[in-house]
Amino acid sequence: MQPYLPFARPFIDAESVAAVADVFRSGQLASGPKVLAFEAALESYLGSGRHVRVMTSATAGLEMALEVAGVGEGDEVIVPAMSFAASANVVARVRAKPVFVDIDLYTRNLNIDLVKPAITPRTRAIMPVHFAGLPVDQDALYEIAAKHGLRVVEDAAHAIGSRYKGRLIGSFGDLVVFSFHPNKNMTSIEGGAIATADAHAAKLFEQYRFHGIKRNAEGEIDVMFPGAKSNLSDVAAQIGIDQLRRLGGFNSRRLELAGLYFDELEGFGAVVLPARGDSGHSWHMFQVLIDFPAQGMTRPEFQKRMADRGIGIGVHYPCIPGLAYYRGRGYRPEDTPIAARVGRETVTLPLFPAMHDEDVTRVCRELRDMLH
Repeated sequence: MQPYLPFARPFIDAESVAAVADVFRSGQLASGPKVLAFEAALESYLGSGRHVRVMTSATAGLEMALEVAGVGEGDEVIVPAMSFAASANVVARVRAKPVFVDIDLYTRNLNIDLVKPAITPRTRAIMPVHFAGLPVDQDALYEIAAKHGLRVVEDAAHAIGSRYKGRLIGSFGDLVVFSFHPNKNMTSIEGGAIATADAHAAKLFEQYRFHGIKRNAEGEIDVMFPGAKSNLSDVAAQIGIDQLRRLGGFNSRRLELAGLYFDELEGFGAVVLPARGDSGHSWHMFQVLIDFPAQGMTRPEFQKRMADRGIGIGVHYPCIPGLAYYRGRGYRPEDTPIAARVGRETVTLPLFPAMHDEDVTRVCRELRDMLH
């Protein structure tokens, strides 16, 4: 029996474990010098003129980005109908209204042609997702935003290390939010970051992530607004520092593995492959679509059969308008039919840097054996 192959697995080596042990021995466990070092490393990685602040999750980062952008009750934010639920939840949490726009079948990104018709006098921001690490059409997106006076909050949770026309995602743009969840291309166990050119916004993020507290020159505190508690620990930051050093290698290997999947599966009619993109794609995930009724099984049955063969399969993601909370507020998945189809048919195949070429061959062999 071959070992179980999960769909994702973080890489934490002995050197990283030793560095974390040093943080424990230092006695500084909450936000401290390692957080500052992690932020500095991210700023250096993204390039001059960018300010980066880290927090406990991309979800927290997206919410505070909307708040700093001035989005609130009665406003509308355009979001793709296909993403993790957090992409819409954060809009609802600031008492604004998510306006769902359909996606492209192959890129799984926001269909830019549908953005303009979705804009109303209440629209305050567009929040695209660089899905699975494939950047959206930034030129077209920012042209629309500039024309209509809208903020852009880039949900780059999948896209650390992705490039658009040679430029790193986060090295330009309005408010760009990354995730360092264990399934992402790099991890700080849990964590996220916001990149922006706006130094004032960066200072506000420091307050939003820690109770709205501001310190004067003497170190005395005041509370400027009821902020959250989402500051990153030094333990998490140390892991992030080590992971960032390895990110280029991680993403290069992901690109190689994605290429192997394409080589194995192109022409196999039982699956719909994602858009291939170019070398700027960071391949956070590799997903295919399967018409399960045509295959005579449900998606959970497919996952179980693959698990019985020692292969883990993820589902990323259900169509957001089809989730109970959003259905209860009048949204309908049929209004975004491509996202609804992807939500029904998507499965995520194993993809992480420690995989061997033979693992891809094994996954594809089992797919071909099971599907027709």
